[in-house]
Amino acid sequence: ASEPVKFLVPPTSNLSDLVDSFVVKGLDAEDLVILSGAHTIGRSHCSAFVPDRLNVSSDIDSGLAAFLRGQCPSDATPGGNDPTVMQDVVTPNDLDRQYYNNVLSHTVLFTSDAALLTSEGTARMVVDNANIPGWWEDRFEKAMVKMAGIEVKTGDQGQIRKNCRAINYY
Repeated sequence: ASEPVKFLVPPTSNLSDLVDSFVVKGLDAEDLVILSGAHTIGRSHCSAFVPDRLNVSSDIDSGLAAFLRGQCPSDATPGGNDPTVMQDVVTPNDLDRQYYNNVLSHTVLFTSDAALLTSEGTARMVVDNANIPGWWEDRFEKAMVKMAGIEVKTGDQGQIRKNCRAINYY
């Protein structure tokens, strides 16, 4: 599990760092905003957001912050006391556009999510994704296909796994 994590942008990233990391992979700011919508499902370890969202002053909604402080130790560390919480407390099991409403209401876990409101362009995209039915879903599909084309391995560089959870042994 640690191998793919090294390719993820840290959740503490600001917008400039986020955009730069996407551009290096052939993606743009719109892809960043669209793919960030995947944070509408899944869980996060407390250590990914406690230090820069709960232990210091941040824009996180005070009600969510209070709830999270009840779930997460203030000294959460990877490999230690590090529980997980839902990334989207409104529709945690649905792949939907609720994430963008969460960004607008400051009820997101990561600094990188909150950063989407720090420029007029990305903030407008967040509003559009939150308010226009079907807008995000259509763009998410296209962005996922675009992302799937990044650094594709061919020939002897990789393998198609027979079981996605295990390396093929020949």
